[in-house]
Amino acid sequence: MGEGQPRLVLKETAGGWFAAGSACRKAASLLSDGAFKLFFHICLEADRRTGSFRASYKELAAALGKSKRAIGIYVAELERKAICRVHQGTNQFAATTFTISDSYWPYHCPDIPPASPHETAYVNAVREWFLSLGCVSGKFGAADQEIVRQMHRRSIPLAVIENAMLLGACRKYSSWLQGQALEPILSVRYFESLIAEIQKESLPPGYSGYLRKKIRQLTDMWNESVKSGRRSSER
Repeated sequence: MGEGQPRLVLKETAGGWFAAGSACRKAASLLSDGAFKLFFHICLEADRRTGSFRASYKELAAALGKSKRAIGIYVAELERKAICRVHQGTNQFAATTFTISDSYWPYHCPDIPPASPHETAYVNAVREWFLSLGCVSGKFGAADQEIVRQMHRRSIPLAVIENAMLLGACRKYSSWLQGQALEPILSVRYFESLIAEIQKESLPPGYSGYLRKKIRQLTDMWNESVKSGRRSSER
């Protein structure tokens, strides 16, 4: 930066940043447009410590606005050109693990012990609950994984997290139905205050069942509201 010129300041400092450089340019020259778009999406969402990211073809298709068939073609291209190592899910709906090859990953990955099976199962459970809520962004990225790992290290019971998610989703749907706060839940961080609330004062016995029933009712009400609004706009 030249002397006297103002210092550049990032507009945003939250997670989701990726250090694109020469490796990214190299990938752009090797990949088709669709495969490069998938590669860059993986880069943005991957765990910075490991260069790994888990997602189902359905989630990737939604994120990129492509069909699951197209995603399969792009994944095969990434693997064929040795840009990503791919560990396929057991079926098209299960999560596939992508690990970006060291030549295309700009971060030095520290020598860290692999996650224990218990931690992996813990993160996967929270991920599945989060993505199943319906009132979320549909993304569970590296920042979310790290938040959940911290919850695991703090020994927060999975039942507490699930209850916080159910409670938070009910409140979110209720606000939508009242025409307030129409943005989706963007991150697992949204539920941290609710987790603290439940840890401070446990929910009454059987309340989890009530929340599950309530969220189904609210989801149906919201979907009907969206459908009715669409029909009105089409007249």
